Amino acid sequence: MGLKKRTEVSAEFNMSSLTDIIFLLLIFFMLTSSLVNPTAINLKLPNSSRSKPISSNKPAIIVVNETKEIRFNQLKVDIPALKAKIGQYVLADGRAAGDVTVILDVHPKVDAQTLVSVVDALNDVGVKMILATRL
Repeated sequence: MGLKKRTEVSAEFNMSSLTDIIFLLLIFFMLTSSLVNPTAINLKLPNSSRSKPISSNKPAIIVVNETKEIRFNQLKVDIPALKAKIGQYVLADGRAAGDVTVILDVHPKVDAQTLVSVVDALNDVGVKMILATRL
């Protein structure tokens, strides 16, 4: 019997197993990417088309400008001094801290950490806050 050995090498490549792997990877990444939550805070300050007068008795005004400078009733303060000034304001007003209203005017370019620090200071004292809007 004269059997001949096959010496020819086949240059074909079977793509079916590769496409199965690609589709499995695609499904895996689609599922895992939908479960990922971004860690950044998407914070937008409110806007208004008209302004309404506030019904409380002359509220205190806290302004945070674009350079992160905090002003309480025109006085430049930092966060610890802000807590003390708000406490003095509540005592001078004669009402309970929950009845005192503070207007918070924050520039839109101020980062969220500065805003949260000011709000935390006001929450520690226990006053009501109104976030001022820009026209």
